[in-house]
Amino acid sequence: MAWFLCLCLFLAVGLALLALQLKLRASLRGPRELPSLPALPLIGSLLSLGSSHPPHVLFQELQKKYGETYSLMMGSHRVIIVNQHVHAKEVLLKKGKVFAGRPRTVTTDLLTRDAKDIAFGDYSPTWRFHRKIVHGALCMFGEGSASIEKIICQEAQSLCSTMSDVTEGGLALDLSPELTRAVTNVICSLCFNSSYSRGDPEFEMMLRYSQGIVDTVAKDSLVDIFPWLQIFPNAGLRLLKQCVSTRDSLLQKKYDEHRADYSDHVQRDLLDALLRAKRSAENNNNTEISAETVNLSDDHVLMTVGDIFGAGVETTSTVLKWAVAYLIHYPQVQKRIQEELDIKVGSDRSPQLSDRGSLPYLEATIRELLRIRPVAPLFIPHVALSNTSIGEFQVRKGTRVIINLWSIHHDEREWKNPQMFDPCRFLNSEGTAVVIPSPSFLPFGAGVRVCLGEALAKMEIFLFLSWILQRFTLSLPPGDSLPSLEGKFGVVLQPARFKVHATPRPGWDRHKSQAC
Repeated sequence: MAWFLCLCLFLAVGLALLALQLKLRASLRGPRELPSLPALPLIGSLLSLGSSHPPHVLFQELQKKYGETYSLMMGSHRVIIVNQHVHAKEVLLKKGKVFAGRPRTVTTDLLTRDAKDIAFGDYSPTWRFHRKIVHGALCMFGEGSASIEKIICQEAQSLCSTMSDVTEGGLALDLSPELTRAVTNVICSLCFNSSYSRGDPEFEMMLRYSQGIVDTVAKDSLVDIFPWLQIFPNAGLRLLKQCVSTRDSLLQKKYDEHRADYSDHVQRDLLDALLRAKRSAENNNNTEISAETVNLSDDHVLMTVGDIFGAGVETTSTVLKWAVAYLIHYPQVQKRIQEELDIKVGSDRSPQLSDRGSLPYLEATIRELLRIRPVAPLFIPHVALSNTSIGEFQVRKGTRVIINLWSIHHDEREWKNPQMFDPCRFLNSEGTAVVIPSPSFLPFGAGVRVCLGEALAKMEIFLFLSWILQRFTLSLPPGDSLPSLEGKFGVVLQPARFKVHATPRPGWDRHKSQAC
């Protein structure tokens, strides 16, 4: 027996030494190469990417063969796809500044006047100052601010009035343009101190150009992979140029109006804040600005406002559209939210931001919506600004990194039955408080490039949904099919258009409970 124990001990020590030796060799060898899709000269891995699946689903499928983090070639550009949250957080948080770069593409350069915005602008002293100014201006209307809550409630009231008018006529309603108008007016109030009425020609024009931009920008079209294709006729590029031209004419008009009656003593909106920062930089009144030799041009100001419109309107309105679609698919979820509203808020007043803590099921539903249908399933690509690594894999300077939020939010190891819509996953066992069940929940990103409008978006989604569901029950018009939950891939993942019946709830009178 003694010799057997000695043999076991000898084997255990030997295996431990072997494991230590292998680990030491790995550390001496340094980071290793990522698994990579096959690539051909000039075209890269395009032949391996031919699929009927949208990119976020295809990238999720490819990890079965190549692992959770792998690389591919888009033409001459190496791109790393990150499908799991540990590596995603390394890119966004641990090494956020190293991966803070942005790629330059044909479509995004057209959209942003050569990356003079925040979302697509490259990491630099100008970008940092630029972002700081916008962040400060947004904080002026930030979470808990009575002014922004009042603005959102005014638009919620207008939206509910429109829904009542249509309901009284016995008609079904396409909520998509109505939700977009409501969110647009919140952003207009922030940026321009103005708003649009229903059917306004300028608003209809904004809807058209916004959809054109969503359909054409940052979709890894061939012209972005092979810029020389610009010399050939391109319908998508032509549409984008037309939409950007229309948008820029509107922005220039607003900008000129603001410059004409600008005052150093009054800050009415975000455009005033940007004008003040620009003039301060030009006059070298700010030592921080002059030290960094930062220059905010007219293009920077205009593209920032364009950014906020594009990001602030499309993302929030898309989340609200998905919310309506899922509430029609899951009437039991809608009913439970309404029961919670009846108990905690009642029908004598409208929901307020201060009610968020007492409406955990509504909050959990919003989080589940952001998980199951992330509005941007692929984050805007990051670029490594120096040689670095992700986990055990080496990353060379200039490499692009795409974080696949779709895959992260549908990871079966992190989420039980991830394809199932289940708000209760975000509640504690008693159902009385909201929890985050997985560290892989990243709906607004994180780190240096985190979404600037996160607080505003959360406020809007909560108030719009609570106002609607306090007053109406949403259902499918007779004879209509349930709305598709697939989504159309673009800058945002948009649901297909559909109509709803908005039935006034018993005990609610449209003429009362209007104040926020």
